[in-house]
Amino acid sequence: MSPESFLAACVAIGFVMVMAALAIGFVRLAKGPSLADRVVALDMMTITIIVFCGIYAIFTGDPSFLDVAIVLALIGFLATVALARYAERRHERQNGEDGDA
Repeated sequence: MSPESFLAACVAIGFVMVMAALAIGFVRLAKGPSLADRVVALDMMTITIIVFCGIYAIFTGDPSFLDVAIVLALIGFLATVALARYAERRHERQNGEDGDA
């Protein structure tokens, strides 16, 4: 097996695994019983999309997709922080209403 064919096989297997992880994350995003489950699923889907960009950069040999992956990582981080802040305020609001009653 030559190095080129080994790399092609690894990239193909990587694409399949990333798509499976994305599908599993989408199921958890749709079915998640709590907001925390949905936030974690969304974060996992963001990471799998970043990995997809990395694998696609290897597949095409075009490093510009790595720039896309970096931007997605920054946006994903900010989205996770914003959703965590929303969940914290929601929790504080629910506890404040229960304490007043």
